[in-house]
Amino acid sequence: MPHSQSSAPRGRVRLARGASPWLLPTVATAAVSLARSRRSGRWAAVAVPTTALAAGMLWFFRDPEREIAQGRVISPADGVVQSIMPWKDGRTRVAIFMSPLNVHVNRAPLAGTVTSVEHIPGGFVPAFNKESENNERVVWHFDTELGDIEMVQIAGAVARRVVPYVPQGTKVEQGERIGLIRFGSRVDVYLPEGVEAAVEVGQATTAGVTRLDRD
Repeated sequence: MPHSQSSAPRGRVRLARGASPWLLPTVATAAVSLARSRRSGRWAAVAVPTTALAAGMLWFFRDPEREIAQGRVISPADGVVQSIMPWKDGRTRVAIFMSPLNVHVNRAPLAGTVTSVEHIPGGFVPAFNKESENNERVVWHFDTELGDIEMVQIAGAVARRVVPYVPQGTKVEQGERIGLIRFGSRVDVYLPEGVEAAVEVGQATTAGVTRLDRD
């Protein structure tokens, strides 16, 4: 049976942690412009785009509850499988591209202990570009029943900030929220040697729901 990460009602949507630096100024500007638009045509012209932007921000920073699926390795991100590449050390890298329309809260692919959270400065080219290998990113390592599992959150052309939720040493459950990438980006998961990918390039994934490994 699938297990739920939260006791919150199914279908409930909350806002992502780490959204406030972007969301609060946008919503405040929209609220002010709407209030003043009743007395000024110029403010009415401002209210339309600011309200649309605020609505877009609320949609982007949504964080729905999920019924966490069973499986050894589950997807940490909503998006589309961009590539599946064998690595020299025997691991397989599954890269998931997240568009601005996806939920951008990332979840732990396995239960375990966070042994490392390393921020690496870099560029901001589009996450679907091969050059994004050198983008700013946060590299995670988890000590799990399958051994060390590496996951990488990669910032994109618009995503200028990766926000980790949990520090090194934290024990996490499979499917637990562990971080946020603001706007379009990419998440890579390295399946350990001997674990075959169950997804295909072009396949849509849902964080906490789509299984990445095959029995």
